[in-house]
Amino acid sequence: MKEKEVDLVLLIGFMRVLSKGFVSGWEGKIINVHPSLLPKHAGGMNKNVHQRVLDAKDKETGCTIHLVTAKVDEGPILVQKKCVVGPEDTVGSLKKKVQKLEGKAFIEAIRGWGKNE
Repeated sequence: MKEKEVDLVLLIGFMRVLSKGFVSGWEGKIINVHPSLLPKHAGGMNKNVHQRVLDAKDKETGCTIHLVTAKVDEGPILVQKKCVVGPEDTVGSLKKKVQKLEGKAFIEAIRGWGKNE
């Protein structure tokens, strides 16, 4: 990727923790989407995050685009998009709601990339 002069690495549904070596080699150039409003429900993945939202009786949820650092889900937040958690929501319905927000959030993050440097 360095030979190709990649400027930005997007983690979309990656669901793996990157090695510290990779993260440090790409410091400031990796962004991830997390299916909650970080810092709430950090460290979880996929459906277990949505279950945590339901178990906590959160009134809203959403997605967070954040810069990847050596500490999982603790990098600076770039964009958050929110949606309401209704009484009828299930893990599956929350996953669908949040996934609809993720593309918009990534586009916003990419459009803003480098403007604050």
